[in-house]
Amino acid sequence: MRALGLLALVLWSAAAGKSPHTLLTARWDSLWYTRVAEQGYGWSVTLPGGDVHSNLAFFPLLPWLERFVAAVSPLSYADAGLLVSWLASLAAAWGIFAVGDLLYGRRAGICLAVLWGALPVGIVASMAYSEALFTALAAWGLYAVVRQRWVSAGLLAALAGLTRPVGAAVVAAVWVAAALWIARERRAPWRLVAGVLLAPLGAAAYVLWVGHRTGGGLFGYLDVQEQWGNGFDGGLSFARFVADKFTSLPGALAGIGLIVGVALVLWLYVAGVRQRQPVPLLVYTGIVVVLALCASGYFGSKPRLLLPAFPLLLPIAVALARWRTSRSAWVLGGLAAISAVYGAFWLNGSGPP
Repeated sequence: MRALGLLALVLWSAAAGKSPHTLLTARWDSLWYTRVAEQGYGWSVTLPGGDVHSNLAFFPLLPWLERFVAAVSPLSYADAGLLVSWLASLAAAWGIFAVGDLLYGRRAGICLAVLWGALPVGIVASMAYSEALFTALAAWGLYAVVRQRWVSAGLLAALAGLTRPVGAAVVAAVWVAAALWIARERRAPWRLVAGVLLAPLGAAAYVLWVGHRTGGGLFGYLDVQEQWGNGFDGGLSFARFVADKFTSLPGALAGIGLIVGVALVLWLYVAGVRQRQPVPLLVYTGIVVVLALCASGYFGSKPRLLLPAFPLLLPIAVALARWRTSRSAWVLGGLAAISAVYGAFWLNGSGPP
């Protein structure tokens, strides 16, 4: 699926006179991660309006891996980030398959992984971004939670917390699963306690370090994000953004598309509840969806922020698994083609994904 997406990007970029390598490694967030790997933290840009965009907004695990790969190979920091992302996307697909296989069987696991790869925004998993790395850690963390491998789940949650702010969703999944297990078994083995204590360490360590560095204390990281225009307002800013689309006919069509997209996400979540997905998966998915849809900031990134919410695809994957292989293959192949074309169009646009 990702190879098809890359092929479409290469062909589209060639027609547009752009470099696919630059689009994948040296634009938008990729540049920020590369600068952290090269120079460490402390670099910022002051905008004409006075806002300061600091690289402290970017969590450190991906830059650390970029620095390590560049140190042990001839690759540049940017290409190291691309390699990490490609390997992480394979690990993510494997973890997503493992979750689907564990819960609903091998065919459902395969369909789930392929559906994730065929998402319209799936091209992000081939960029030097942190989404593929986070999704890999989250998928394997949820797999460990469902298997009640508490120490592994805690370690993976801690690493996810070092990758993106939404790592809190993996931490919450570990904590909820542990609480339900204790309530049912009336005891707390040391492995469970260790997993619960390990889970928040990654995110907590980075947030506290940023607060100490900026002098903002516990809210230092939130201050950094506020300078970027990011915050949590319950979805009011996003609602206004959608409402503003209806001031013109082309905009109204886009607004209708956004409403349909949000409705689809909510419907899939409800379908997951009716499917009786494990509670930790529902907790994780719910937090990822809420943080993506209810945060202020650059609204064009919301589809990308939903990329790690792979359990939303489980109801579709289970339905496809019941079909004949040939029929499922045609559907998934069609989705892959649409995804490839859309991804190439998206990255060759003017704004960041």
